[in-house]
Amino acid sequence: MKRINLKLIYRITLFLALMAALASCVNDLDTVPLDEDIQTDISSDEDFDALLAKCYSAFILGGQSVNDADIRSINVHFSSYLRQYWNLQELPTDEAICAWDDGNLRDLHDMDWNSQNEFITAMYSRINLEVTYCNKLIQLTQDKEQYSEHYFEARMLRALSYWHLLDLFRTGPFVLEDDPVGSFFFPEQGSAGELFSFIESELKAIEDELPQPGGNEYGRADRALAWMVLAKLYLNAEAYINEAKYTECLTYCNKIINSGNYFLEADYRNLFLADNHLRTNEIIFPICSDGKRIQQAVGMSFLIHAAIGGTMKGSDFGVSGGWGGNRTTSAFVTKFNDISGETDSRAMFHTDGQTLEIENVLTFTQGYTITKYRNITSTGEAGSDAEYVDTDFPMFRYADVLLMYAEAVLRGGSGGDSQTALNYINTLRERAYGDVSGNISVSELTLDFLLDERSRELYWEGHRRSDLVRFGKLTGGTYLWPWKGAVAEGIATNSKYDVCPIPSTDINANPNLIQNEGY
Repeated sequence: MKRINLKLIYRITLFLALMAALASCVNDLDTVPLDEDIQTDISSDEDFDALLAKCYSAFILGGQSVNDADIRSINVHFSSYLRQYWNLQELPTDEAICAWDDGNLRDLHDMDWNSQNEFITAMYSRINLEVTYCNKLIQLTQDKEQYSEHYFEARMLRALSYWHLLDLFRTGPFVLEDDPVGSFFFPEQGSAGELFSFIESELKAIEDELPQPGGNEYGRADRALAWMVLAKLYLNAEAYINEAKYTECLTYCNKIINSGNYFLEADYRNLFLADNHLRTNEIIFPICSDGKRIQQAVGMSFLIHAAIGGTMKGSDFGVSGGWGGNRTTSAFVTKFNDISGETDSRAMFHTDGQTLEIENVLTFTQGYTITKYRNITSTGEAGSDAEYVDTDFPMFRYADVLLMYAEAVLRGGSGGDSQTALNYINTLRERAYGDVSGNISVSELTLDFLLDERSRELYWEGHRRSDLVRFGKLTGGTYLWPWKGAVAEGIATNSKYDVCPIPSTDINANPNLIQNEGY
């Protein structure tokens, strides 16, 4: 059977009226059918391929077209999964701040959101909608051997979304493929422990059924993705369920490392360019973009355009212009100071016409901008379109595996050692410096150092919020950064902001749901 090329995602016209009903209550989550001309049965290879493509494309697209959003309550561009995931993982932290005053977007960096926040609601809806797509494909293929690839990949993507639900919300509606859908079905609430156990058991059950690392088509799930999510799950287990599982984290880091399929890309910058689909040696799982076929202000098109403004030229980034939105805080910039930032190739800032400090959040030229992502290839050619980019989002990279290994060792996990951890970190730093001048000693390899190193290596890749929560530094007053708590110098914030609230619309619609504490 032919495989799906995710760079050729096509318009899907299926039976997706069934998808209009989320795991919760359709009317309150404001989801709508994806097409008015909807089939109610599918049987051909093309039909099954199309639904699998929808399960993947739903991570980046906001709807079937710019006038046909999957979620009604927010426009097609703002509602896309990756865009909202990035917003929730980056804007509440020291790595990102936005000059836009759209709706209650600013509440994310101010860290004073509530259960009516439209962007949190959009992310919650997106996660549940993705679960619904996957559940339907699982239901349709579970007894069809010829579609086993679709079946196991859908289970993988569902587990990924449930991990996002656990990480962001700690709880939520828990629905599987045999549960009903519709506005008269009220799903039970899954606790953090129940979600954790499901994700863990589900990934262990399917890992050997997925292709070997690198054995699937680019952009599709393989065994390494399952191992990566398991490693993430275990690394954060103390934050999720108050249980240390660092030995288990090392087990799955070692599986990825010992697979022999991954190694660091020689040039860090190549990982974030328009031909980063060539970097499968380091990118374990991307969210695919295509300037000619994914033409919405979503994903990487959003990330690249939104970080351009002031004296910056769009042409330097392979696009027509900028939107003057995202930049960073001085707290992040200074993380490169102690290690001679002039020589660290990961420090990619535009400073011309920009001030380091931010006096007015809504002024784009205050705060350095990040130049990490570009719609230009490693050979200097512009992407296929100047409005919509070809650059893929590297959701999971091999560099993160090495960082997780080191952290799990420092936190007492078995299955690794401090010298190997040090070697892995210095390998990352040798790439950053081009030589051994940035290497550290074993005494310098501390948890605080690793938190900063994770930021230097992985900034704007959607990890920072989770990292700060795990280290106990997102909320409270242990670590302050500009405009944390809506104050220029930063202030302590309430620990309830370590997790997001369940949207009030779903709390009101589903009597089985209980709100997170403090909301």
